[in-house]
Amino acid sequence: MPHQVYIGIGSNLGKKRENYLEALERIAKLPKTRIIKESSVYESQPHGDSKEWYINGVIEIETEMKPELLLTKFKNIERAMGRKKVRKRWGARIMDLDILLYDSLIMNKKNLKIPHPEMHQRKFVLIPLSELGPQMIHPVLGSSISELLVGVKDDKRVSLARL
Repeated sequence: MPHQVYIGIGSNLGKKRENYLEALERIAKLPKTRIIKESSVYESQPHGDSKEWYINGVIEIETEMKPELLLTKFKNIERAMGRKKVRKRWGARIMDLDILLYDSLIMNKKNLKIPHPEMHQRKFVLIPLSELGPQMIHPVLGSSISELLVGVKDDKRVSLARL
């Protein structure tokens, strides 16, 4: 039985738009996985020390993979696209793939936390996620994505990008 999963996609190094599109192609080729919906793509002001703005978006997929295997596949995609081990939190990266939501699962393992622990604090996640599922309920906080977006205190700029 397929699982409904929302994935955050981001890039702020190299050819960001091409990186984003390549990540979509690679995800679409994963076994027993299909992309259901794609949000618009946004440019977002970086968090942390990075100076380069991000290209961000969210996709909804259906997959038969368990969360841990999906994470492994995403890490493989990131490495194949040239991502190096990030030493700094919120550092620059060629590709970043995050599992935001996986059905209504709550998981709190060392290497995988679902829902993504910072998603409710980030406009660059909530804006595209609200396009795909504004009434979806955050399984920990009990609020809809649109409610979280209205209440987010993130002051970083996020604007529609052109791909």
